[in-house]
Amino acid sequence: MKSLVVTVIGKDRPGLVESVSAAVEAHGGSWVESRMSRLAGQFAGILRVSVPAANVDALTAALEALRSGGLRVVIERGFEGPPEEGHVILLDVIGSDRPGIVHKISEALASRGVNVDELDTECDGAPWSGDALFKAQARLRAPKSLDVEQLRESLEAIAADLMVDITIGEPESGS
Repeated sequence: MKSLVVTVIGKDRPGLVESVSAAVEAHGGSWVESRMSRLAGQFAGILRVSVPAANVDALTAALEALRSGGLRVVIERGFEGPPEEGHVILLDVIGSDRPGIVHKISEALASRGVNVDELDTECDGAPWSGDALFKAQARLRAPKSLDVEQLRESLEAIAADLMVDITIGEPESGS
């Protein structure tokens, strides 16, 4: 089996996921994992499928044919490498929305060699004021040599400047 990483984006309408999943199934593929969402009237997603090696080219062609229905598709072949080194850190951010939150935090992480494995963000109305409330949750992979306390201190300094709350923790066992 071979892995393909597929990104899709198109004007939101019923049937987009069905068209992608039908192509995957028709070529003997398995839908392994995905993240998909409606964003500003567009439907965007990323997924990983596993498909028999003999069907990779045919599935790629079938997915690319979805462009005629208004779905933009990018397909990359995945690869299985050695397990990721480092340890997992969970990061939560919450505060009034303002420009630069993601940039300042990601800049601090990158400067310490911390990789973002997953990042989920949203803006929602704050229940007490109705102002935009920014929320982020991230799963990070830090080098084994990283001093987590130093990272915590630098992120807390950024949090104070951005007026957001940042929480760093380790995943519960089994996560």
